[in-house]
Amino acid sequence: MKFELDKAVPWGRNLQEYKEMFNLRNSDLDKDIISFGDGPASFNSELNYLGKKCISIDLIYQFTELELKERFEVVKSQVMQQVRNNADNFIWKNIKSPDELENLRINSMSNFLKDFSKGKKEGRYLYHSLPDKLDFKGQKFDLGLSSHFLLLYPNLGIDFHIKSINEMLRLCKEVRIFPILNLNAEKSEMLDDTIKYFEKEYSISIEKVNYEFQKNGNEMLTIKRKSQ
Repeated sequence: MKFELDKAVPWGRNLQEYKEMFNLRNSDLDKDIISFGDGPASFNSELNYLGKKCISIDLIYQFTELELKERFEVVKSQVMQQVRNNADNFIWKNIKSPDELENLRINSMSNFLKDFSKGKKEGRYLYHSLPDKLDFKGQKFDLGLSSHFLLLYPNLGIDFHIKSINEMLRLCKEVRIFPILNLNAEKSEMLDDTIKYFEKEYSISIEKVNYEFQKNGNEMLTIKRKSQ
């Protein structure tokens, strides 16, 4: 899959946000985690600092540290202008203001960039495109996460999402997807079909989480094997 840098929106979240988005307990952080669509999140770098295990997957990891930093500077002003123009569309609870949001994203990007080269060498940041198969054996990971990626983009089509989640479930004992909305903060058009596809073989639940930025965006989809 060809992916150009000028189409990337590097916009990453931190460890505390991941804990709130995915209801991650301290015991969850001790698990083997693989996280899809992480972009420039500082989740991986913060976990690594704590001595925890995580592999992050994203198309933007094909680019250099400098390229990502320069792209972030371009995107930051565009995104923040949109946020400030549409502030009433967001819930200012976990994040109190647009200024706090901007500072959070700058700090996440900074922590990510400091760790990126080292993390790539250690195999913690992998350039990869779902639904292509990853070179890991089945059920290698305890937990697979998808932040602001799967179910969010209806233009990718239901087939893409089903195949991508299938690959995550091949690798992981449990999958958590957040949010379950589309970009318009409405229930994802693909949610019902996704649940219907997987519910025969897997235990599926929609769980409330402690994070809400998009209005009504305080739920995640959890998929586990029924034998668990």
